[in-house]
Order: sequence, then structure tokens, then C-alpha cells
Amino acid sequence: MKKYSVVLFDLDGTISDPKIGITKSVQYALQKIGIVEDLDQLETFIGPPLQVSFRYIYGLDDVQIQQAIAYYRERFIQSGMYENKLYQNISSLLESLQKEGYQLAIATSKPTVFAEQILKYFNLEHFFDFVAGSNLDGTRSAKGEVIAFVREHFNEVSIDQFMMIGDRKYDIVGAYENQIDSIGVTYGYGSLEELTDAQATYIVNSVEELQELFNFFQ
Repeated sequence: MKKYSVVLFDLDGTISDPKIGITKSVQYALQKIGIVEDLDQLETFIGPPLQVSFRYIYGLDDVQIQQAIAYYRERFIQSGMYENKLYQNISSLLESLQKEGYQLAIATSKPTVFAEQILKYFNLEHFFDFVAGSNLDGTRSAKGEVIAFVREHFNEVSIDQFMMIGDRKYDIVGAYENQIDSIGVTYGYGSLEELTDAQATYIVNSVEELQELFNFFQ
């Protein structure tokens, strides 16, 4: 079995559970533009770029989307990003991978500046060699674009040495678009069916299984 050298992690639903912060911030934004929604109906916002979800779930136009994102960030910056918790044993996994010589990177559709603050909040920033997310203006938000940006950073590494880990189909499809292998994790917000349909190279159900898989790669 080949050994990978650069491991990309999605953030939301893979490293941490951001449900409360994201759904409450989306709910706040929707209320500001006159839409009342229950929190449980807003889990679909965890994973895709905000502009995609606001457009396809609520049919907002470009102007409304920009206003909704501004309202979302108003609450997210104040409190939403901290209404978040790490998945059990994720810190141990990152420490183990780092000790084994892997280069670790974040590949998220969340703006880079927010991803960096969240990693710092959880004291995880020292595990990562590179953090890549979207720009605040909404560009580079598609997961395939983010992964391509990470690949450019590690341009001395051959393509077969990259691995993408994520909980939604966007992570798996983005990896496929970049011709790299992927691991789908079902402990986040994507179902087994979603990850299977997206053709993840591997699928695991827990952080412990993720560690076992990397042990197998050695």
C-alpha cells in the first residue's frame, strides 16, 4: 500500500462540529431578510459555500445573497465561530500524523481568515503546514478550487501522494477533480450513501477508524 505524504482536511464536519454556530448564524441572517426557519432545517448549510446554499435552497438573487452573507458574518464573527466543538480524538490523530511525517493542510470552503481563527481557538494551528479556504469576496469557494490551491502550494509533491479527507460530497468531488484520492467520513454531515455515490476512495465511520486506516498505509 502506498504511503501518502500530504493530507488535506476539510474543517466543518471533519475536524470540528460547527452545527450550533453555523445554523444559528444562518437563522439570524434569514430572519434579517424576512425568512423564519427552524435550526434543524439549516444543517444543509454545513459544507457547501454559503452563496450556493442561499441561492439553491432559498432562491436568493445576487444582491440578497451578499446581504445574507453579511448578516451571517455579523453573528458568526461575534459568537458563531466559537459555538463549535472538536470531534473526539481528532487532536490525537493530527498529532500522530504529524509525528509520522505527513504534511497536513486545511482545505475548506470557509474563508481562510475564519478557518485560521478557529484552528487557533482550538490550539490546532501548529499541526498544519498550510491553511486554504475561500476569499472573503466569495472567490475560490468551490472545494475543487481550494484543493487545487493547496496542490499548488505543495507543487514539489507528486499527485499520487495527496489525500483529501471530508464529510460531504463536495470534498470527494473536489478531490476527484484534482485527480487525488479521498476519504469520506460518516461521523460528520454527509451520509454513507452520499459519500458512496460521490465515489470516495475510502470511507470510515469514526476518527478511530481514520487512524486505523493510516496505520494500514504505513
